[in-house]
Amino acid sequence: MKRLLALLLVLAGLGLASAQSASQTLVVGLSKLPRTLDSGDANDSASIAVTRQIVENLVWFKPGTATLAPGLATSWSGNADSTEWTFHLRKGVTFQDGTPFNAEAVKFDLDRWNDANNPYHFGNQGRAYVGWRNLFGGFLGDGSALKDVKVIDDATVQLDLTRSVAFLPAMLAAGYFGFDSPAAVKKAGADYGTPALGSVGTGPYKFVQWVEGSKVVLEANPNYWGSQPKTPHLVFEGIADSTSRLAQLKAGALDIAMNLSPSDLKNMENDPKLSVVYSKAGMNVSYLAMHQANSPFDNQKVREAVAYAVDKQGMLKAFYAGLGQAARDVLPPDLWGHAADVQGYPYDPEKAKQLLAEAGYPNGFSTQLWYRNTASNLFPDPQGIAETIASYLADVGIKADIKTEDWSSFLKDYLAGKFPMYLLGWNADFADPDNFIYTFFGPMAVHRYGWNDPQVVAMATKARELPSQDARAKLYAQILTTVHQQVPMIALIHATNIDAIRKGVTGFVPNPLGAVPHMDAVAKTE
Repeated sequence: MKRLLALLLVLAGLGLASAQSASQTLVVGLSKLPRTLDSGDANDSASIAVTRQIVENLVWFKPGTATLAPGLATSWSGNADSTEWTFHLRKGVTFQDGTPFNAEAVKFDLDRWNDANNPYHFGNQGRAYVGWRNLFGGFLGDGSALKDVKVIDDATVQLDLTRSVAFLPAMLAAGYFGFDSPAAVKKAGADYGTPALGSVGTGPYKFVQWVEGSKVVLEANPNYWGSQPKTPHLVFEGIADSTSRLAQLKAGALDIAMNLSPSDLKNMENDPKLSVVYSKAGMNVSYLAMHQANSPFDNQKVREAVAYAVDKQGMLKAFYAGLGQAARDVLPPDLWGHAADVQGYPYDPEKAKQLLAEAGYPNGFSTQLWYRNTASNLFPDPQGIAETIASYLADVGIKADIKTEDWSSFLKDYLAGKFPMYLLGWNADFADPDNFIYTFFGPMAVHRYGWNDPQVVAMATKARELPSQDARAKLYAQILTTVHQQVPMIALIHATNIDAIRKGVTGFVPNPLGAVPHMDAVAKTE
């Protein structure tokens, strides 16, 4: 009897230990694994999802909002014309390798991102720093808004700009700009951020392991300057198919599944073990671009014809369960800066055929439509969406062969003008029209679309320098009117994000900008 009692106690203890062990690990399902853990070069959602747990920005967003809050900087201020910004740094913070976070570390990272000739920029080893280039306008001496970084003292750094940028703190809150340990970068060289080495930041979680094709494993940083994470172990798994992600969530293999397909919504809502987490149709846009280096997309009437050929409302119903909103332009519905008379092109196949005839293509033409074959909030069924758009084009005489390739190649090729037509999306880095207008129609427009309109680029650049929202709004309205007329690209859908969590998971607050949120406040009770 005593032996039986002892055995029962042991089994009970094992059960308790197993339950405690399970509650110590939070498993998050993404649509793919990171491309890199070097934060400055992380420009895809999965890379940013993981790096933001390891590294930290000078400026943060308050959880669940787009409101700025102190991060590694406790305060900041700009001069009268916003060409000089001073940041006061949080004291007593160390990187996960034990080295100090200070003004020299801030300068090191900003310089390596900004200066293509910096020995730690690693441009020749494939680093592109797309986020930096998009937001800052280029690299040092070639369009960058950042001229110099000055170390004032150990806890104060000054950023001198080439032009006025009134929203610089919001830019620095973007997911690309988490600070890495200079010592770790110098030691690893161009291998920094790879699966073998991971990355080293100041954040609540530190890198443990990256199993290529499977998962990234993190654990709590015991020396974190803030509160310890609610869950000691954090695992990110890459599962490309949304239905498979949901199946693993329902089976208990995942605790959180990100960016699930609207087509599975009823399945989620009917499961008592799951809670569905929505974000409103928001700070994002999917789009169809036409690169004018590829004939006949150098013909404006052809581009207009494509705009009339696409049924956005049909796409919204078929692929997004009616959630979200058909786009009138690139700006999210709740942002200011829209042009009142721009409402987007209506679905009108007959008008599209007429324009093609006027352009000299009465029988249509053949082309290619490229898409990124990874599901996301903006493309829940990327191949299906590409096929549907190809069918719309076929209805008006345009035969579009759909093609795809790996993401790293896609990133280079679409900017090089290799795709006649392509589908992409954008989730906001910060809640300001500039993050859409300058990104799409600033200096990079000639690379994105082969479209060179110096007046539009000048207006997009000028708007960044104006302190008045009304003055900026007028310029944005002019830009959007010109874009509507010349049609370098077609804004398609502003999507609603759909995530799901298992019963017992608490503290998960969705990111209104569409990115995976910080996970240190998420707890798991079973």
